[in-house]
Amino acid sequence: MWCRRGAGTHSSALSALVPYHWTMRREPTAAPAAITPTEQRADQPSKNGKPRSKGSFLRELPVLIVLALVLALLIKTFLVQAFYIPSASMEPTLNGPGDRVLVNRIVYRFHPPRRGDIIVFSDPHAPPVHRNPVEAAAHWMTSGLGFSRGSPTDYIKRVIGLPGETVEVRNGIVFIDGRPLQPEPYVSPVRDHSDWGPDQVPPGELFVMGDNRTDSDDSRGTLGFIPIKDVIGRAFVIIWPPGRWRWLSTPSYTSPPPSS
Repeated sequence: MWCRRGAGTHSSALSALVPYHWTMRREPTAAPAAITPTEQRADQPSKNGKPRSKGSFLRELPVLIVLALVLALLIKTFLVQAFYIPSASMEPTLNGPGDRVLVNRIVYRFHPPRRGDIIVFSDPHAPPVHRNPVEAAAHWMTSGLGFSRGSPTDYIKRVIGLPGETVEVRNGIVFIDGRPLQPEPYVSPVRDHSDWGPDQVPPGELFVMGDNRTDSDDSRGTLGFIPIKDVIGRAFVIIWPPGRWRWLSTPSYTSPPPSS
């Protein structure tokens, strides 16, 4: 063996070192860590072999917008709907034209309308409106989202008389079954001196009035009593304009006794 020639010359020693390094055992190097799918870079090929596009989000954005719109319309159809206030009949509570409110469409599935509720309802005397499919779809979408002025046959008023009650107005003061309705803090400061009734509210119907008593077509006028089946829902919040945002709560009355 070459390692036994240790007493040789310098060249012999050098020649002895060379085979030593050649025969050294090399430690295996660690393999690079694999990249998991979640760590795959955008510029690397995807599983199907095609490069990933950096504009994939932009392609998905229209789909997300459509899904959001569909969700909003489903909510409008079954839960909450926006309505535009077209007139001044509910001032000072609601300013019109211009205010927009949200209406709870399902609340009266759990209990009947209550005195003091602000309700949206369809005119029971209005003739049917005929629209072609395109016009009907456009109206359904824009009115439900509060973008349009809504149907001219939809009204918003306050519930005053309930089924079976006798309602009378004397010099602008409302009486329910012979007792004055108190308090009414929502009524316009413009004093009403009109008289109406007495008349009994039929079963399944409501007597409604605008808060602006001197400028409101309501149950005292051409609308008459409102069938509960024509009630769309209860307005519960002003959402537009932003400076007018507030909840619309049902007032508490001391006379007559609160309705159930």
